[in-house]
Amino acid sequence: MKRSVSSLIVSLFIFNLAYSQPAKELSKPVDLNDGIHTSTLAAVGMNASVISKLLQEIESGVYPNRHSLLIYKNGKLVVEKYFTGKDEKAWTGDLGIVTHTANTLHDLRSVTKSVVAACIGIAIGQGKIKSVNQKLFEFFPEYVVYDTGAKKNLTLEHLLTMSSGLRWNEEVPYDNPDNSEIQMSSSKDPIAFILSREIVTVPGTEWKYNGGTTQLLAEIVKRATGKSVADFANENMFKKIGIKEYEWAVFPGTNNPIAASGLRLKTRDILKFGILYKNNGQWDGQQVLPASWVEQSFQSKVVRSKDRHSDGGYGYQFWIFRDSLHGKTLQLPAAVGNGDQRILFDKDNDLLVVMTAGNYNKWNIPNNSAGIMRRIYESFDFVASR
Repeated sequence: MKRSVSSLIVSLFIFNLAYSQPAKELSKPVDLNDGIHTSTLAAVGMNASVISKLLQEIESGVYPNRHSLLIYKNGKLVVEKYFTGKDEKAWTGDLGIVTHTANTLHDLRSVTKSVVAACIGIAIGQGKIKSVNQKLFEFFPEYVVYDTGAKKNLTLEHLLTMSSGLRWNEEVPYDNPDNSEIQMSSSKDPIAFILSREIVTVPGTEWKYNGGTTQLLAEIVKRATGKSVADFANENMFKKIGIKEYEWAVFPGTNNPIAASGLRLKTRDILKFGILYKNNGQWDGQQVLPASWVEQSFQSKVVRSKDRHSDGGYGYQFWIFRDSLHGKTLQLPAAVGNGDQRILFDKDNDLLVVMTAGNYNKWNIPNNSAGIMRRIYESFDFVASR
C-alpha cells in the first residue's frame, strides 16, 4: 500500500509539474528548402502557450513514449519536435531507448498500407491498372483454383476498403500463432495463403481489418508495372516529393516488400506524404497522385466495426475518424499504424498532424494521439473557422 501511495504522489507531482512550469519559447522549425515551408504558431493563429505546455506534458510522460510531433497548419510547418523513448523495429526487434531526431528512420507500421494504396492510385493514373472495379483474379491467373463462388466478385476496391469478406483474424496479438498476418508471413506462398481463405461475408458489405489484402495490392502493383511496390513507390512518388532515404522490410528469404507494415521513413518525410494528399496529389506544381484518387481515398466507403477499433468509416487504406468538439463534428481521415503512428487530416481547419510513438500493441492508453489532437485544438478557435 505504501508503494502505491508513493507512486500516486510521484505521478501527481509529474503531472502538476507539466502545468506549473512556465511555457518554453517555441522556435520556428528549420526551413530546409525541401518543399516544406515553415512558420510560427502565432502567424497561423495558434496559441504557443498551449502547445508549449503540451510538449512539456509529452516530455514528462503524461502522454507516454511519444517520439515525434509535427503540426502543419495553413500550409506551414509550425511545430517539429522529437523525443527520446523506447522503440522497436518491425520484423527485427527491440531497439532500446532511442533519441529521435529529424534524421531518425521510424517504423510506419500500418501507415505503410496507405503508401501501398497511393501506388495503386498512381498505377491507375498511368493506365497500368484499369480501375478499382477490376476483378482480383485477373491479376492471379495461376491461382484460378481459388476463383470460386463469391470470390469471383472480388475487386480491387474490396481490397482497398478491407471489405473482401475473407476469413481473417488480426484481432489477436501479433505474437499469437492464430493471427492471420503472422500465418501469412510464415507461409511458403503468402499469396496462396490469402487467396485460399474462405469467404464468410458478402464482399463489400462488412469491414474487417486485413493486412493480407494489402499484400495482394502490393503484388498487383508488381504484376501491373513490373516493379516491386517499394521500387515503384520510390520512382513514382518518393523521388518526386524529396524522400531520399527509406527502408522497406522484405519477407525472409525473398525480395518481396512487406506491404502491411514494413516501411520506415524519417518523420519529416512522413509529413511530405501527408502534404501530398493534403494538396490533392500535387507537389511543387506537379500532379504526382491523381486528385480523384485522393478524393476517393478520403471518402468513407464502408462502416468500421466496433471491436478494438473505434467506430467510423474506412476509405482506400485510410481510416475516417469522427469526433465532436464544442458541438461540432469533425471528419478526420487518417493513416494509422500500430504503436500510435498517425497522419491526421482536418481539411476544414487546414490542419495536418503527424505523430510517431513506441506504444506497440498497446491499444488502451488513454493519453494517446487522440488526446494530443484535442490539446492541439485547444490552441486555436476552430469553431470560428467552421
